[in-house]
Amino acid sequence: MTGLVPEPFASQVSGYPGDAVEPGASYAVPGDVWVRALPRLLADLLDEWALTPDGATRWGVCAVVVPVTGPEGPAALKVTWPHLEARAEHLALRAWGGLGAVRLLRAHPHRFALLLERLDPARDLSAAPVDEACAVIGELLAQLSRPALPQTPSLSGYVARQLATGFGGTLERHPPLPNRATDVLPRRFLDQGRRLAADLVADPGIDADLLHTDLHFANVLGSERQRWLAIDPKPMSGDRAFEVAPVLWNRADELGSGSALRWSLRRRLDIVCEHAGIDVDRARAWTIVREVDNALQEPAGSARASLSVAVIKAMND
Repeated sequence: MTGLVPEPFASQVSGYPGDAVEPGASYAVPGDVWVRALPRLLADLLDEWALTPDGATRWGVCAVVVPVTGPEGPAALKVTWPHLEARAEHLALRAWGGLGAVRLLRAHPHRFALLLERLDPARDLSAAPVDEACAVIGELLAQLSRPALPQTPSLSGYVARQLATGFGGTLERHPPLPNRATDVLPRRFLDQGRRLAADLVADPGIDADLLHTDLHFANVLGSERQRWLAIDPKPMSGDRAFEVAPVLWNRADELGSGSALRWSLRRRLDIVCEHAGIDVDRARAWTIVREVDNALQEPAGSARASLSVAVIKAMND
């Protein structure tokens, strides 16, 4: 089964450190250990689920997807490097039941293995007119809206961690962050991120909804069953306004510059919110919080950090 694991994927994942798949877990699987075991894992899953590969393996940042045929007909076998963000994917897909998202056929949660309905990998929203693409994503977010699941990580927990160790209290109680946070972002944006996070987390309904959290143009694929379906959720219990930001930082080369950039970002946000039924002001606030966090993961002066600054400015103007 070595041929089912593309070499670029194996090389990429081999460099990943272990990531705890449970909060507070003492052991995580390093990428190189997992990749070495992946051919055997794929072989076992194909045998146990009576699947036959019938196409080229696709891959992304953390997972391989093998087109297969089996008892359920054409399908896709997805196996993911074990990490916390992927732990609840099967739960969210099961809760959505195929409405607005790819349908889950089978799951082996401990192996991070999913059997999914076959979608069209050649048809996503990456090249669709951006206004139309934003409307589709807003409509999908509306379809995916449902009460939170108790097993998913919570948005309140994420915010608490950021306030304790990220863009919040660290700056006031300790020397600057290791990546020199004030070199990455102006201090006023760091302060704003902390203030907004503290205000938003005080809302008693902050963990009320099941979130996808990574719905952007490449995470929507075409389907015969429904024209567009969401894939690859990183589920969380939270505030639906947290969902909008990925649409803003993807397809960034189409945003323009200067006043056009601000206009493009605000238009994307408005379209998604209108079609999803999400409050625009809350979406702007959560976007600032997310982009402050994103910027602090990047080197000062990097293109991604500069994009974060541009997005934060546009949300403020």
